Amino acid sequence: MQLSAAGMELLKLWEGYRERTYLDVAGVPTIGYGHRLLACEHFPQGIGEAQAAEMLARDVRSAQQTVQRLVKVALTQGQFDALVDFVFNLGQGKLAGSTLLKELNAGEYQAAGEQLLRWDHAGAQENASLKARRMAEFELWRGVGSRREAAA
Repeated sequence: MQLSAAGMELLKLWEGYRERTYLDVAGVPTIGYGHRLLACEHFPQGIGEAQAAEMLARDVRSAQQTVQRLVKVALTQGQFDALVDFVFNLGQGKLAGSTLLKELNAGEYQAAGEQLLRWDHAGAQENASLKARRMAEFELWRGVGSRREAAA
């Protein structure tokens, strides 16, 4: 399974494109479409949108592989998209050690989906943007995004 066009649209919407390095909400140096800089990466002149898209494709592949490796039950496209966005945003370690994954792999799809909504903090503070992003993922999870697209 791969991230759908709707999933990619959601991810790009939440990440946005930035040609220069910036600190994300968690204080991590980031560039392009939410690419977290590795210690060896430096872009003093910034990057263009084509380079950002290449980085995004690599980062999305990594997030997809994480979901495919960790999830042991069947997923709908919306559930897969929501989890890829979640991993892209928070990292594989957050999913690997989460109650969300435990519930999901136990076949508790509703409980797992609701766990998405708990990941709306940056540090100890609730973050409105993260809250909205988790709600968008939850809607994908429930298939609401797919129904909206079909109605359009």
